[in-house]
Amino acid sequence: MNAPPSLSEVGRTDGPIRIGALAPLSRPGWVEAGEHLLAGLELAVSEINGAGGIAGRPLALVVRDTAADPQKATAAVDELDRLGVAALAGEYHSVVARAAAARADAIGLPFLCSSAVLDTLTGQPTEWIARLAPAQSHGWRIYAEFLLGAGHNRIAVAAQPSVYWASGTGILRDHLAPRGGTVIELDASALDPAGLCDALAGSGATVLLLLAGHPEPALPIVRSVRRDPRLAGILIGAPAGQPELAGWAALPDGAGIPFLRYRPERLGPLGEQVETALRLRLAAAPSFVAFEGYDTIAVLADLLRSCGPDRARLAGTWPRVTVEGTRGPIRFSRVPGIGVWQWAWPPVQVVDRDPADPDRFRILRAG
Repeated sequence: MNAPPSLSEVGRTDGPIRIGALAPLSRPGWVEAGEHLLAGLELAVSEINGAGGIAGRPLALVVRDTAADPQKATAAVDELDRLGVAALAGEYHSVVARAAAARADAIGLPFLCSSAVLDTLTGQPTEWIARLAPAQSHGWRIYAEFLLGAGHNRIAVAAQPSVYWASGTGILRDHLAPRGGTVIELDASALDPAGLCDALAGSGATVLLLLAGHPEPALPIVRSVRRDPRLAGILIGAPAGQPELAGWAALPDGAGIPFLRYRPERLGPLGEQVETALRLRLAAAPSFVAFEGYDTIAVLADLLRSCGPDRARLAGTWPRVTVEGTRGPIRFSRVPGIGVWQWAWPPVQVVDRDPADPDRFRILRAG
């Protein structure tokens, strides 16, 4: 599936319609998230091809591993452009997606971003980029309201240096401060887990949010906090969604950590059907990231049916999309402060894994 076409195949009108797929499939990327994203993309392509493809032409994914590296993603976009893909799909890491979006915008290649949430996905408004995942400011404000509703107004964040984590900290601070909340920043790169526990114990915070990479340093921080008797009453939270994927369920200390996920409480018939197929493909419960992958291809297939693989026509069709996705009807619009075409909004939940049954999710807030 991932073999590049020969020179004679590029530009053909009777061969496969190629879609470039970006995903973190090796370290330091979050590989499990990339695998779920790719599973959703591949399942949708398989179903579309099984139903006859697009006007008789099959879809073909041309997959490139970004490894959470913005430069690698930019190079992949250029390569996929040369290979004649009709559009780009995917990516999980926000900073990587931002680099891919900037390059796709510059060369005129439609890109439907599946999972990245950073508000400023592009530096300026663009017609070439659309996004399925909710903007970070939307989801993290819902998370902030959950914290306030649970009686927490002094919030510590263990944050690594990153545009994404800095953006999240700013969103929390801006939303909490007018409501009497305080955000205390702890440097997860400068402090080891023991030092971070010392700082947290003296901060007066009742919550510690993990704004840090998975598995390192997030997991050592969780273990240290859980084992420190001074911090027995501290709630650990992970708004970026680290506990969503199945690997987290096996951790001894992984339950009871509220996080954001993007799916409804109950899936409709399409969502249930796709969930069953994804579970077989992954041999595990599918995360919302897998649904995002499936929905990405569903949208691109709808565009291709209506206007063919012409890039300019594809990019001009975002505002006319109406697709029944796995998590509800998908339409794109312009949202103030967001420079790309945005699904506003996918369902958002704050959930945690039940300590009595880590495979069970408890819904704490919906928005």
